[in-house]
Amino acid sequence: MNEISYKAASQLFRNGQFTESLITINKLLDAQRDARTYMLLARTLKQLGHKNEAASAFQLAAELGGQHADDNLIDAIKLNFEIGEKDKALALASRILPKLTRDPELGFIVASLLVEKGQARTARVFKTMLINSKELPHMLLGARISLHTWDLFDPSDVETARVLLNRIPNSNPVRLMYLTFSREHSRHDAIERHQPIIDAAIAAGELDFLKRDGPFFNIHWTGDEHLNQLARSNTPRFSPEMTTLRHKLPHAWGDKIRIAYLSSDLFDKHATMKLIRRVLELHDRDRFEITLLCHSDSAMLETNDADRSEWGDIVTVRDMDDATLQAEIKARNIDILVDLKGHTKGTRNTVFNMQAAPIQVAWLGFPGSTLNVDLDYVIGDRYVLPDSSKPHYYEKFCRLPETYQPNDPFHRPLAKPPTRKDVGLPEDAFIYASFNANRKITPKMLDMWAEMVKSTPNSILWILCHASEGRTNIQKKLVASGVPAKRIFFMSKLHFEYHINRIPLADLGLDTYPVNGHTTTSEQLWAGLPVLTYKGTNFASRVSESLLNAIDLPELIAEDADDYLRKAIEFGSNPELIKPLRQRLNDNRLKSPLFDAERFTRHIETAYEMMVDRARQGLKPDHFDVACLPPRTEPFMEKLD
Repeated sequence: MNEISYKAASQLFRNGQFTESLITINKLLDAQRDARTYMLLARTLKQLGHKNEAASAFQLAAELGGQHADDNLIDAIKLNFEIGEKDKALALASRILPKLTRDPELGFIVASLLVEKGQARTARVFKTMLINSKELPHMLLGARISLHTWDLFDPSDVETARVLLNRIPNSNPVRLMYLTFSREHSRHDAIERHQPIIDAAIAAGELDFLKRDGPFFNIHWTGDEHLNQLARSNTPRFSPEMTTLRHKLPHAWGDKIRIAYLSSDLFDKHATMKLIRRVLELHDRDRFEITLLCHSDSAMLETNDADRSEWGDIVTVRDMDDATLQAEIKARNIDILVDLKGHTKGTRNTVFNMQAAPIQVAWLGFPGSTLNVDLDYVIGDRYVLPDSSKPHYYEKFCRLPETYQPNDPFHRPLAKPPTRKDVGLPEDAFIYASFNANRKITPKMLDMWAEMVKSTPNSILWILCHASEGRTNIQKKLVASGVPAKRIFFMSKLHFEYHINRIPLADLGLDTYPVNGHTTTSEQLWAGLPVLTYKGTNFASRVSESLLNAIDLPELIAEDADDYLRKAIEFGSNPELIKPLRQRLNDNRLKSPLFDAERFTRHIETAYEMMVDRARQGLKPDHFDVACLPPRTEPFMEKLD
């Protein structure tokens, strides 16, 4: 009898009589609950539009086993994804891992969910399958995974982007991705071929595709603040109404200001900590309570040799979801939540869109507006954040008086340079040096560097680039521009102390545009090497100007690219012009604002107090400048060993 009922229900289903089939199946289930009956139930419910119930029925059919168990589970996964039950879909997918990479549709679902959860690296296993799919959404997701999990030493990503661009040759979002990877590998031929296409599209008023560009990648190819503002790929969303709601929430202010710094870089080897560490140690504990919300990778923390308890109360939030993290911030009654990451790798800035704290601030991690994140202030100075930039930021400007960048002179060793011979450099040459990441070295920069070397016969170029493909491509470009290969020298990445030691062997540091050296520039100045830059047009391209003014070396700030080239050739042709600048740099190092961590700490503490005073009065955030402390009359510390 049960078999007859099943055949009847199945026939009704095949005839398109889904309601009648469902009635028959429900009667059958009173006596028979096997896998094939639940599978038929699921298919019938799906046809009737009852997708939630169909997803549950497919899952039950899968759990009951049988030859179609995996197929039923796949249908359950796909339906749960379709109806928005994403966590359930992902949990079910974990049961059939081997099949995930053989079914593009299923892989697309799982990869989408992983990327959405910020687990793009886990989703990388689907990259090749998605790229090779015939479906455009699949290909674009594969490209997105590549973009957010790239590895400088893995050339497969740039090849992935090239293949995808060949398949979709008119896609400027894909072209932007290809250019991003090309910069990582110094593929200047590709940049010179494809960047003009992007520039022409922009000139023609085609700007919508820039929304697919990442803010971090965008600043590496354009210093135009308007274009920087358009790059919003993979950023959170918030509305002004959310900000208004956050400001209206009740908050208990205390006698001390409670500051929380949120970062994944809270270990002493990271560049951020080489800047901010001494400030954290010097915060006035009578006026401030300091919390560090740490989501640093555990492997990176194992490299840390510092006593992190001196920096503040460490709270490990790495494994917390956003809701739990927000609850932790609320429980600690944080007054000012400071984002030290911005739109850089490893950010947790989504929590700022959850009304986490009454005052929310961006500082140090990202040189620009942190688009689509609910922030009140961005901390800068009058060089990186001039009044002309205000229309390109929704954050209000908090401008420190001398420079926005802190530095740690206490834990940073002074350079003890080897000889040029020790590192394979010619003893008698004038050495132009670039210590910036090779992604910052544009074809235009290389053209200028080639011209300066050709114009100064006794000069060489010394370039930091630790990937072999990047070295080959940089040399190829320079040689094609007329620079003999024997005048091009490369250096690899070294342990920090050895890196600092080699910097003074150069005669002049060469800054890059549109992204300047940031920590890189301050390291060169600390090591005693003058750095040549030129005035920029956005935050990222104005950083070295700020640092050079803070150490009283304005002569090294050229007006524009032409002036930069002129000055570089002048210094290379007349090395004696560098000597007084180098002497002033050494004289100022232990008394200038740039490396005076205590002075900087007092300035930023004043900024925090001004933010809190305004919030306690119920006033909205607004632009403000912090007054400068009186100049020092003596060095801030004795000469280090």
